[in-house]
Amino acid sequence: MPKLVLSKTILALSILLMSITAQSQGITAPRTPSPGAVVTQTIGISTVTVNYSRPAVKGREVWGNLVAYGWKTQGFGAGNEAPWRAGANENTTIKFSHDAKVEGQPVPAGTYGLFFVINKDNTGEVILSNDSRSWGSFWYNAKQDQLRAKIQLREIPSTELLTYDFINTTKTSADMVLNWEKKQFPVKIEFAVDDIVLANATEELKGTVGFNWQGYSTAANYALQNKVNYDQALKWIDQAIAQNNNFATLNIKSGILKAMGKTTEADKMTADAIAIATENELNIYAYQLMNQGEID
Repeated sequence: MPKLVLSKTILALSILLMSITAQSQGITAPRTPSPGAVVTQTIGISTVTVNYSRPAVKGREVWGNLVAYGWKTQGFGAGNEAPWRAGANENTTIKFSHDAKVEGQPVPAGTYGLFFVINKDNTGEVILSNDSRSWGSFWYNAKQDQLRAKIQLREIPSTELLTYDFINTTKTSADMVLNWEKKQFPVKIEFAVDDIVLANATEELKGTVGFNWQGYSTAANYALQNKVNYDQALKWIDQAIAQNNNFATLNIKSGILKAMGKTTEADKMTADAIAIATENELNIYAYQLMNQGEID
């Protein structure tokens, strides 16, 4: 490395280390520039949380200059080729409350260091590292990678402050995006929502929720409405009925039996439910039938 470049690198690192030392010895004060930020998205009952720092463009040339194309050899720390830290200051981190899929690849629940690679042709990579506590990319080690996946960057209107967001949300997925300057880095994140909800219901019903019929009833109704695991739903609704034999519980059981193809049993259960229904329950049920096109 030329002496002038080496001197500039040492000077920059000295300033950085002095800043860190000052922060550790002084009072808590606002961080400038590149303030910290946290964004969280709920998908089903799972959460994705990104913790990052927000640099500004400030008229600078970002891509290929401030952020290198491809991989960059660090002049400090581990000295490895490293991706971009996807923000400023410490590692940008991403936390998954449950097992997830990122760009189609399985990722266990937990917290990861988040990195990106950008190429001149707007192709790139997203990288999740099991090392989430380092500063920037200085100690990046490819052996710590949990995931690497190819992504395709998009052109967007100018964004001054680096910003993470979630778009294209569905029942089971969302696209996490990093927006900065005029580029967007999209990453698809998915959860097996129905499996997670039913597994969570099983655990919750072992606690205080399991001491009332509503817990079993809502668990069974979730399975019915989402067309999953009817066998377990039937067990849950039977437990609800044992605690409270009312229109709501019998009607849910009728729906489960019908979904399982047990039409005769379902019709009998519906008749039993109607026989003990209140006027208000009958009125609501009638509207449900109308919405299903069963006008008669």
